[in-house]
Amino acid sequence: MRIIRGRFGRRKLLSNPGDTTRPITDKVKESLFEYLEDELQGARVADIFAGTGTIGLESLSRGANSIVFFERDRKAVELLRKNVATLKVEDETLCWATDVMKTSFRPKNCEGMTPFDIAFFDPPYKMVSDIVPGKLLFKSLERLGREDVTSDDALLVFRTPARAVFQLPDVWQFERKIDYSRMEVHWFRRRSLSASSEATADDVQTDESPTEDDASSGATGELPEDPMRELPENE
Repeated sequence: MRIIRGRFGRRKLLSNPGDTTRPITDKVKESLFEYLEDELQGARVADIFAGTGTIGLESLSRGANSIVFFERDRKAVELLRKNVATLKVEDETLCWATDVMKTSFRPKNCEGMTPFDIAFFDPPYKMVSDIVPGKLLFKSLERLGREDVTSDDALLVFRTPARAVFQLPDVWQFERKIDYSRMEVHWFRRRSLSASSEATADDVQTDESPTEDDASSGATGELPEDPMRELPENE
């Protein structure tokens, strides 16, 4: 994998050789970012289910101001941090080893990186059909749509398999769909929250404090964990 254009154009990136992540092809990435060129300038970006960071780092290369990466898989996070270190963009990024199903999307002590103007949302395809009211991923998208997490008119870029069936929270308003053979990319805009669509007290979570390693490439040492997630001893 590589970055295609911008200040890091042609720089190679490490990718996960397994099936944990689904890297996007250069052809599709180039087409997608042609649509996003103007939106990216100076944007605060969230790369959710980031894998090894190819989308977020392409965004940074093309003019985004900052990227917060959300990824749970340990191997993917390790490679992501190495990619960040290779490009020397630790001060412009946050690599957060966190569970998207539970995170608040609100890291503390990351001034200037939030609220997000663009959020790339790229869950495993098998999870897309679970984006319906009452399911954990639906609630995650509700939290992502809160006014202290994403900016007014924020853009959600959501990749799915072709002909996927799902339902996003009302806060995300459909704008367009781009077809790429066996997959689709959907654009949604965050609209103003009404009192009836605000998250309930049970869904609201406090800001989370990533460790010092979270704010860097973290290429060495143990991976920091989401403080809301308890891991079994053998994980």
